[in-house]
Amino acid sequence: MSGKFELKRAANGEFHFTLLAESGQVILSSETYKARASAQNGIESVRKNSAEDHRFERKTSTSGRPYFVLKARNGEIIGQSQMFSSGDQMEAGIAAVKHDAPAASVSDLSH
Repeated sequence: MSGKFELKRAANGEFHFTLLAESGQVILSSETYKARASAQNGIESVRKNSAEDHRFERKTSTSGRPYFVLKARNGEIIGQSQMFSSGDQMEAGIAAVKHDAPAASVSDLSH
């Protein structure tokens, strides 16, 4: 089994997606989008940009915990990770996105 994207509708009617690892753990979450098509475009952008390491920006939260964001070619953030307890865990999360995103299926749960 490989990873999968889940496309969902938020309580406010907007759309967002998550990328789940093979284990079912969320490894990347998107912003919200007004239209389903925009969220679907965001998924395609994750697939394309996750192959390039320089698209991942490694960050540290105000509480000192590492996390990462994935940026599109235009510099916009298309996804963010959870907070990790170590830099090694963050790097493993990036590796999981690189591995799972390109061929991940899409489960549209937004209906």
